[in-house]
Amino acid sequence: MFHRDRTLNWFAASDTALRGFCSGCGSFLFWKHNEENEISISMGAFDTSTGARLGRHIFVADKGDYYDLNDGLPQRDQ
Repeated sequence: MFHRDRTLNWFAASDTALRGFCSGCGSFLFWKHNEENEISISMGAFDTSTGARLGRHIFVADKGDYYDLNDGLPQRDQ
């Protein structure tokens, strides 16, 4: 739950995406690709159970070799 939105800000992290963050504490909260309508959420920012489920994996071309992504979800290289 957001308690206030005055510290919620967006940063153009690259030519292709924006990152949403808290300007008060610096926590990374969201990620939005410029060519998509969806906003990806940094699930590690929540300190309670959410009931949320993953919809896809992104940046799998750069994942560490210790990750095993075999849950059947769509995967995107970048």
